[in-house]
Amino acid sequence: MATIGGHGFGAKVAAATASANLDRFTGVIQYEGGPLNHKYYEAYQELDSYVQHAAKLNLSGMDGPQAVRALDQGIACRKWASIFKQNLDTSGSPYWKINMEGLARNMSKFNPDVADWSQSYGLWPGQTLAIFAAHSRWVHLATNTLPFYNVFPRLQGQFP
Repeated sequence: MATIGGHGFGAKVAAATASANLDRFTGVIQYEGGPLNHKYYEAYQELDSYVQHAAKLNLSGMDGPQAVRALDQGIACRKWASIFKQNLDTSGSPYWKINMEGLARNMSKFNPDVADWSQSYGLWPGQTLAIFAAHSRWVHLATNTLPFYNVFPRLQGQFP
């Protein structure tokens, strides 16, 4: 038995994993993420544009420095650019360490799996801790309180 947690999209994965394996987890921790539909959030749309840009790069026609420059040109946010660069292997011919094309395809769907919380994931009846910044771009207290309580009924007193 363990407590599982995650940050951002990982928080959603942690919640879905715990809900699907009630006999293996005692708690869920949500940092800057949770059982929400992020598709219409400005922050998600910004990330989607970066993923689409990265997926369209023709890495086979570039060397490492060219690929890094192409990321810098298409990703305005330096933090996100850094994350994308960490997932790009430039030791030889550049290639993605992740399935960038698959992620781009998923994010282009009407209901992307990475953005939406499906009711089929169920609910988590155990202990839950949800933490996010007061002015988070990913979790909005005014509009996201009910989705958290719908999935985490024992969240009482722990939601900021």
